[in-house]
Amino acid sequence: MQFDFNSPEPIFIQVATQIEDAIFTGAFQEGSQVPSTTEISQQFKINPATVLKGMNQLVDHNLLEKRRGRGTFVKSGAQEIIIKNRQEHFYHDYILNLINESKKLHLSEDDILTLVKRGYDNEQDRN
Repeated sequence: MQFDFNSPEPIFIQVATQIEDAIFTGAFQEGSQVPSTTEISQQFKINPATVLKGMNQLVDHNLLEKRRGRGTFVKSGAQEIIIKNRQEHFYHDYILNLINESKKLHLSEDDILTLVKRGYDNEQDRN
């Protein structure tokens, strides 16, 4: 984990985002225990209340669960929740903008699909 203390993004959000990314990439497997609030706060010199706030955000989003006396664990199904959330954000952040811009450029649906296919083909050629 790395934190940018000069970022306008609050540290607790950075904590939540980095733990979520670790779940998404499989670094924290479903059912596994995540580092404790104390471990994270000591390792990165962050206020424990700040770390707790970030972790509680993930508990509220059903990605983590607290087990009394045992710690905090990645919930079953957490990775799928993250994927669905990111797909929805992708739709709103990219697809809707793509459609709006394509209408301004008088591009048809077929034109867009052709451009997307061309992008995929070009990417495969680079790899």
